[in-house]
Amino acid sequence: MEDHSKLIFGIVPPEEQQEPAFWFVFKKGKLLVHQDPSALRIPLVVDLSEFGLTALRQQYLGKLDGRHCYSAEITEDADVPAGMIFEGLRQVYGCLDEDLFWLAARAVQIVDWDRNHRYCSRCGAPLKAKNTERAKECPTCGLLYFPRLAPAIIVLVERGNQLLLARSRHFMSGVYSVIAGFVEPGETLEQAVEREIREEVGIAVKNIHYFASQPWPFPHSLMIGFTATYAGGDISLDDAEIEDAGWFTSQNLPALPGKISIARKLIDWFLAKHQTDWDGKE
Repeated sequence: MEDHSKLIFGIVPPEEQQEPAFWFVFKKGKLLVHQDPSALRIPLVVDLSEFGLTALRQQYLGKLDGRHCYSAEITEDADVPAGMIFEGLRQVYGCLDEDLFWLAARAVQIVDWDRNHRYCSRCGAPLKAKNTERAKECPTCGLLYFPRLAPAIIVLVERGNQLLLARSRHFMSGVYSVIAGFVEPGETLEQAVEREIREEVGIAVKNIHYFASQPWPFPHSLMIGFTATYAGGDISLDDAEIEDAGWFTSQNLPALPGKISIARKLIDWFLAKHQTDWDGKE
């Protein structure tokens, strides 16, 4: 999906940080950005002390376009530097450079993992970071801890010139999207596709094909996209999850997810495939 070729991931920081680096600073899950009239910017400084900030914990991320990059977490009562604000990642999408946004999405997950994995859950000993991979190791019992990822499938189901769209109870008002759900232990991705569609809308599908994947930092998912074709059955809703669902064409689309999501990329792929003159409304 997104091209991250400019980014070189890293774990061990340079011995001395002498040049300005990108700092992805979080407070209660929100990102610190410069609030410029034209666009938002990630802080570019040698050290956070230039803003009067002190990191509770910080992590080295690697290099972007030759610049070192760090993530950090500060205290909840820390002052906001002049000319800057804390914003949620959903709010900054489209206002940041694409590469910086996806690095921020990586950063928030590493910050969260670092905060929540300070002690061994088996023996209680303080964990130590490894310098060969993004992991922590218990020096007492040897248990390894890696950043958590939750694999989830997301699938566009088509029936001729129609696509299946559903409205979850937690969506923004009026918004419909494609079917998605977490993969369960012991399942293949294809089995997860079939199960989620059957559970949420009651139909069967066939011709399941991989589409693309996307990291999704809300909070730590990996979305694995598929397309499938309708194989039979009538729509029957899982009332606990789905408020409404139906078949739509390019001419009667409801409000859709924003362009940030792989859900929207799947829908846009379907519309392009059918050579629609759809105007791209949200």
